[in-house]
This record gives sequence, structure tokens and C-alpha cells, in this order.
Amino acid sequence: MNDMMIDRRLEGDRLAIPADEAIAADARALSDQLKAMRDRLFAPSAQKTLRSFTSGEAARLIGVSDGYLRQLSLAGEGPQPETGIAGRRSYTLGDINALRRHLSEQAIAKNNLAKARSYMRWRDPARGEHLQVIAVTNFKGGSGKTTSSVHLAQYLALSGLRVLAVDLDPQASLSALFGYQPELDLTGNDTLYGAIRYDAEMRPLASIIRKTYFDGLDLVPGNLELQEFEHATPRALSERHQAVDAGPLFFARIQAALESVSDNYDVVVLDCPPQLGYLTLSALCAATSVIVTVHPQMLDVASMNQFLFMTSDLLAVVREAGGTLNFDFLRYLVTRFEPNDGPQAQIVGFMRSLFGNRVLTSTMVKSTAISDAGLTKQTLYEVGRENFTRATYDRALESLNAVNSEIEALIHQAWGRQGDGR
Repeated sequence: MNDMMIDRRLEGDRLAIPADEAIAADARALSDQLKAMRDRLFAPSAQKTLRSFTSGEAARLIGVSDGYLRQLSLAGEGPQPETGIAGRRSYTLGDINALRRHLSEQAIAKNNLAKARSYMRWRDPARGEHLQVIAVTNFKGGSGKTTSSVHLAQYLALSGLRVLAVDLDPQASLSALFGYQPELDLTGNDTLYGAIRYDAEMRPLASIIRKTYFDGLDLVPGNLELQEFEHATPRALSERHQAVDAGPLFFARIQAALESVSDNYDVVVLDCPPQLGYLTLSALCAATSVIVTVHPQMLDVASMNQFLFMTSDLLAVVREAGGTLNFDFLRYLVTRFEPNDGPQAQIVGFMRSLFGNRVLTSTMVKSTAISDAGLTKQTLYEVGRENFTRATYDRALESLNAVNSEIEALIHQAWGRQGDGR
């Protein structure tokens, strides 16, 4: 039965056809429209690209003055920027990272290792700087989990770290923000499930990872096949005693997959599904740090309370079974915060009195700039200031940067770095 035949039978409030066929028709219609929208937004290649940065923005990201950047350009050192109207210079993120490498090499040649590390901020395993795996989680939808995850991953990439973003949510919202339409762009076995499944179809995580338009930021996309892990795990557990080589238990499988690519990254950001299943538990066991997002409404806080109870009980079982649960930090991130909303401010104060410094000092404010950018599947780090009212854009960007710089400082602290990140 084709979609047109289905449409003619969807008359009135009552479905004249089986519900699965009606829902499938809606899904196909929506998929077609989303594809058409993507083709319009990102024509002709239907691929997202990252905007260029002004010389002032590039200088701030690298940690030098705009004048020094101009001197390098005039001297022909490092990658040359694109020059536009009135001699205005612009740099891609790839240019910025190449300049970081160039300046680091110059500092090393002068035996100034501290300066070199200020430009090239990659972790140094020789100094005990381990891969930082940050799980962003909550099982209540609307808590800003995916928005927080994508902006954190992009912020860390902009700061010069090598980042892997992993979409663990079958709904694949994180993947959509990176320009993927899962039902069209993924053919099967293309998600993290391919690297943690229990059968012969398992493949190396390195073969699943995809480059993004953000230099230094890679992605493991998600789609509905991630849900298979929830169905396959109970079966694998019941059959485990019959297997000769069953591999790691479910709670260690994501950790094992990430270890196989750990040399290539400094930070992994896991966008967990909004449910407490085997996938989320495995992500928490792989995590070195956890961010719990919470919207400051009483129902959301009550939901988080149940989430914490359930998580504690299940992780205790995992720990007794041999799982390692040693977090560098656990923080609660207040999202979609409206500072002028009295009840919200009271709830934030209530949380701070209970959890102290485990609540991040900075909050993610509710902003039309973030939601408007999302209409075109973009983040605030991707769109230019000229697309918004300056005050609105600046306020939202200041909030994002404050949150993410606080998390970055916690990462540096876990690595034993000084306050300047070295």
C-alpha cells in the first residue's frame, strides 16, 4: 500500500487503517520533508560546513593578540588566511589548528615547553593525562542534554582538544545537529552498537567514526539500531555460560570500544539516551566524569531524584559484578534557566544548598538564540552574531562559554594541569 492510498484513508479522528501503517506513512512523509529542508539549507552538496572566523576570533582561540596574528600573516608564517573586503582576514578552524601546531613547534625549537603546551593543548599520557570520557545524562526529556552535549563537544574542539562525540540516543538528535539524517545516511551497523554488539557482525570502532566539518571533532552517529543493545544484552547474559569467548560483560563494552581509539582523542562526550537501560549503564561505567542536566522545575527535580535512586541501585550491582566506578567529577548542570523566574531561582538555590559545589556555578540560560539556531540544525558556535539581536546572542554565548569553560577547568584539574591549562 503506497502513501497516497494511506493518506486517503486517514479521514476523521479515527484511523481507517492499522496504526503501524499510519505511523509509517507519517514517518516517511516527515523524512522526505527533512531531506528537502536539508538540501535547501546545505546545497549543493547537502553537507554542513563551519563558518570562518575573524582574525580577532582566531587570535582569542589561539591565545595571541590580533596584531601578532597579523605579523605572522605578513611574514608568510603558517597557513595564510583568506582576505576579503578591506583586507579583512578570516581563518577556518583547520587554519587555526595549523597555526597552533606552527606556534607550538616554534616554542619547542626555543626549548619553551610550557609555551608549546599552551598552543597545543592535547593531553600528554606521559604526564598521566588520561582520556576524559564525559557522560551527559538524565532520563527526563527536555532537560537540555543533547544541546549541552553538542555545545560542550564543539567548545572543546574550538579550544584545541581532540574530541569524539558519541550519540547513544536512538532518537539521534546529536547526529541531526551534525547534519545527519539517520534513516537516510546510515545503512546499518554504523552506530556504536556495531562496536559493542555480541555477534560476529561486531566491527572496530575506528571504522565507524566519522569526520565532521569541525576540525578536530569526530562523531559516532546514532540511530534506532542502538535500541538493539537493550534487547541483545539480556539474551547474551542468559547464554553467557555457554560461550567460550563471550567478551566483556555489557557494562564494560563501551569502555573497551573507546580504549581501542583512545590514542586519537583527548575527550569523549557521550550523549546518553533519556532512559536508564543497559546502554546508559555501560556509558556510565565507561565514563571518567558525569554531567547530569536538570531543568529547574519541581517536576524535573523530582524526576531527577528518582533517576539518582535508580542509577545508584543499578551501579551498585555493576560494581559488585566487577565494574569500575571512579569518577573524576560529578556535576549537576542547570539548563534552560530563566534568571528572572522566582520559582526557578529558588529551586537552583535549593539544589546548591543540597549539593554544594557539585552544582556547576554557571547555568545554561534559556535563550531564543539557541532555539533559533536549532531551527536550521545549527549550534550557537556555528552561526554568526549577525544573525541575531546582539544582546540576545551575546547573553546566550556568554552563558555557554561560562558553562563549558567551567567543565574544561574540571578536565584540566583531573589531568593535574595548572590554572592556565598547561
